[in-house]
Amino acid sequence: MSLPFSSVYPLKRSRAHEVCGEGGLVFAAISAGQATGAVVWVSEEWRPTVNPEGLSPYCDPGKLLITRAGSQLDVLASAETALRSGAAGLVVAEVSGAIGLTEGRRLQLAAEAGRTTGLLIIPEGAGSNAAETRWRCDGLSAPHTPCQNSHDSTHWRWSLIKNKIGTLSEWVVRWDAASHRVIVVSKAGG
Repeated sequence: MSLPFSSVYPLKRSRAHEVCGEGGLVFAAISAGQATGAVVWVSEEWRPTVNPEGLSPYCDPGKLLITRAGSQLDVLASAETALRSGAAGLVVAEVSGAIGLTEGRRLQLAAEAGRTTGLLIIPEGAGSNAAETRWRCDGLSAPHTPCQNSHDSTHWRWSLIKNKIGTLSEWVVRWDAASHRVIVVSKAGG
């Protein structure tokens, strides 16, 4: 049985979620575009800085607050502070290593306290058991269906690989810039 996409996306508020895969940045950018209010984006200093203008197809660059931290521990501490404050609609944290149960639980508690959504961009296999959901996002090299919108043919496979309610699923999606939303692509008839 397939889980309805609308039951898990947009991401549940007051919870911390994770995303991995080559499309993780796009997933985060789309989530930032759908967030209400400011978006805090935290990454380690050695990582390339996300370009707010480069995210403009998905979100308003004016609502992004880009911050840098010296280490993964500092990224997690900054994300926790931002989540707990409740000042942002979404907090995105890019991390380069594994996240322990303690760190993941602290982020969950901070998200609950601040009524804010957290999203960690993680390496494959580096997530915490405390995450509400974990997504794997990968690009599709070929269109999923024969009908294509000529101005937007980028498709991604968004796989829900961890879900605290227990049901896992996957969808092929595309971004519709005109309506500013994620479209689940229908499977071709058999």
